[in-house]
Amino acid sequence: MYDIVIIGAGPAGASAAIFAAKAGKKTLVFENNKGMTKRAWFENYYGIMEIGGPDLVETGKKQAEKFGADIKEETVQNIVAIDGGLRIETDAASYEAKHVLVATGVSIELAEHIGLATKPGTEPRIKTIIEVDSAGKTSMDGIWAAGTVAGVSVHAIITAGDGAKAAINIISELNGERYVDHDILKA
Repeated sequence: MYDIVIIGAGPAGASAAIFAAKAGKKTLVFENNKGMTKRAWFENYYGIMEIGGPDLVETGKKQAEKFGADIKEETVQNIVAIDGGLRIETDAASYEAKHVLVATGVSIELAEHIGLATKPGTEPRIKTIIEVDSAGKTSMDGIWAAGTVAGVSVHAIITAGDGAKAAINIISELNGERYVDHDILKA
């Protein structure tokens, strides 16, 4: 059983995966290559002078893999509550996890299919989002959401931060205490 399954490998999902895997949590990320980040150009992303969306997404996935995250190119079709967690059903297989983070960008289809509470979006052209609390929890136990699908700004830097925030909250819940990850400068 995975500790955390993340649906989406854009800035929110990859950022969450980096934190989760680096914290030693067994992490699985699903990528279906449909994210809008891959069509973007960035000159306003902190710490990077400029980068194309495809390179940003690939770098995020490589960082997550560096810390041990598994990444699979499968499309999640359903999530079902099971004893002790959740079963994630894809177009290829099924997996089990203690927590699931939905980071599907503008796509709300899965959330609506499994019955997550939604509400109107506030961003331009974002009609519906998943209703979450301040930690990123949705209306279903063990399912969290981050990024544009959870109502934050469509700007990649913001969705990345929201993914990290949700991951830290999930890690904290798994650990039973607040999790902090600060590296120090290497000499």
